[in-house]
Amino acid sequence: MTDQTEPLVLDLVEWVAEHPRPYSDVMDAWRTSCPRLTIWEDTVDRGYVTRAYQAETGVMVSVTDQGRLFLMAHGRA
Repeated sequence: MTDQTEPLVLDLVEWVAEHPRPYSDVMDAWRTSCPRLTIWEDTVDRGYVTRAYQAETGVMVSVTDQGRLFLMAHGRA
């Protein structure tokens, strides 16, 4: 991850850490077509968030243990 994108990855993980978010909300807020700002993809690839289907709410995004450690390491827990 480049130093330029790390603050945005931190913001995304922190936002999802507040409470699980519907996948559609995450995509509306964080998906980009810019090949230089792959924040969602970087966050998923690093294992900081996960997607899971829930019958009552659909696909939800939540923070993993690794994501929580990432937040704590950067003073955002």
